[in-house]
Amino acid sequence: MTSTLIPATHKNLNAPTIHQLANGLTIIAEHLPVEAVNLSIWLNVGSALESQSINGMAHFLEHIIFKGTPKLPSGEFERRVEQQGAVMNAATSQDYTNFYITTAPKDFAQLAPLQWEVLLNPSIADEAFERERSVVLEEIRRSHDNLNRRCYRRAIETAFEKLPYRRPVLGPAEIISQLTPQQMRDFHRTWYQPTSMTATVVGNLPVAELIDIVTDSFTETYNQKDSEISPLPPNICELTPELPFTEIVRHEVVDDTLQQARLIMVWRVPGLTELHETYALDVLATILSRGKTSRLVRDLREERGLVYSIGVSNMSYRHQGVFYISARLSQENLAEVETAIAQHIRNIQQESVTAAEIQRIRTLVANRFIFANETPSDRANLYGYYQSMMGDLVPALNYPQHIQALDAVDIQQAASKYLSTDAYGVVTFLPKP
Repeated sequence: MTSTLIPATHKNLNAPTIHQLANGLTIIAEHLPVEAVNLSIWLNVGSALESQSINGMAHFLEHIIFKGTPKLPSGEFERRVEQQGAVMNAATSQDYTNFYITTAPKDFAQLAPLQWEVLLNPSIADEAFERERSVVLEEIRRSHDNLNRRCYRRAIETAFEKLPYRRPVLGPAEIISQLTPQQMRDFHRTWYQPTSMTATVVGNLPVAELIDIVTDSFTETYNQKDSEISPLPPNICELTPELPFTEIVRHEVVDDTLQQARLIMVWRVPGLTELHETYALDVLATILSRGKTSRLVRDLREERGLVYSIGVSNMSYRHQGVFYISARLSQENLAEVETAIAQHIRNIQQESVTAAEIQRIRTLVANRFIFANETPSDRANLYGYYQSMMGDLVPALNYPQHIQALDAVDIQQAASKYLSTDAYGVVTFLPKP
């Protein structure tokens, strides 16, 4: 077992300790003088590593995790958590699954073992499986009824032709309907093991005590597992990024629930495997759409009134990213707005950005980093995300420095390299006539 103190890199704001257990579990701990403790457990398992035949399994399993173990009947974990005034929840994405619990410091040693029990020893009983299948199928149905999710899904299907990021995290109803409890047991046995886990724990207890509680509760529960651990499938996560678009790829969707048209433009850009390439794209997204003084908001909404809203995101999945521009607008403005967005990108490529814009970004990033470090759950999520996704905590702490080191030339080069105005994906969503 080894421990490493990661030195603070932003005005002494962060000083987490990384502790590695012999069985492969990574623990990240930090004392924060706030009267709470957050334990956040991150697993390197999401919908991207599923085969097509079990698409949706990771999310379905996230539900089943809370439906009882040989030691804890269904509902008992939630009852004990609520009895202590603690909170818990979970989420599944394309690249990871995350479970967390936030407790009072005095209750942490009592509740941490329960979190590990439900995570490592779910019963996955047939009856509970069938009951929860109905819940998941209803969640899928509601997602189809959600206009924003429908638009996003169609845009992501345009952004990725082959990578599994194009598939829904929830999975299709027809696949969920055919999954079996034994398939889920096999999936859990394969992926819910220490080499795939990062446990981040932050709160008002000494670091050594936080590490000891997590280590002892995990080790005791892990050593009592009934089933043998399966080896991780080799190279299953080695996905190859798709090539950039070579032309403008257009799709049109007519949706009878729409009141206004929508325009979404997407570019394939680097993901977290090329983290150094993502910083300038993050800045570009902010310059284009964050705040009333940003370029697209000021021009297209505030001055010309061509859109009702417009936003830009640089979405970084593990193996590839998507630069994503979305606008709500009147149908008659679609062509003009698309042309205007492309022109704004060309302006940055040809004329670069101003010193005032650079300074605004530096201030925003520094403040956001501070604001995102205020609570135990904020820090646990920051550490868990980067350690789980990248196997390295330093980029999480150095992010402000990387952003503030960028200059106008870096941003101009990123726009020229990744945001072709002659090759991208575009989806227009039209109200039914």
